[in-house]
Amino acid sequence: MNPNRVDFLVDLVYGLTIFVAIGLILFVETGVGIAFGMGVLISYVIHIAWKMARFDPDWMTREVAERVEETVSKEVEETVTREVEETVSDTVHDEMDEVAEKVGETVKEEVTEDVERAVGEEVEKVVSGDEKTATRSEETDEES
Repeated sequence: MNPNRVDFLVDLVYGLTIFVAIGLILFVETGVGIAFGMGVLISYVIHIAWKMARFDPDWMTREVAERVEETVSKEVEETVTREVEETVSDTVHDEMDEVAEKVGETVKEEVTEDVERAVGEEVEKVVSGDEKTATRSEETDEES
């Protein structure tokens, strides 16, 4: 037996008994019809209470909690991913700018030092070579 069919048939029977109560009120006596109708309504309330007690009373709470958890985790994941990407991107760009600046300064300093040293050595070589040439010329002039 399918529980949904049984529930449908029971609800249908309760509906029919309510119509019987209305018929009793109209055709027999009002008191008898009202008493029968009240009995049917009371038994229907008891039936509904029994139906609700059979089912898991916490199902709606679980369903809502699962939906909220899914929604919150999805939103948190998207937000965290976006924030991390922005932060990492900004940090990387800042660090790259700093590194490029430091490298540029270091290269400039080292190149300047190397060039100054090389130029100084070349100037000394040229000056020393000129002094020797000048000293030789003076020696040659004195001998003559």
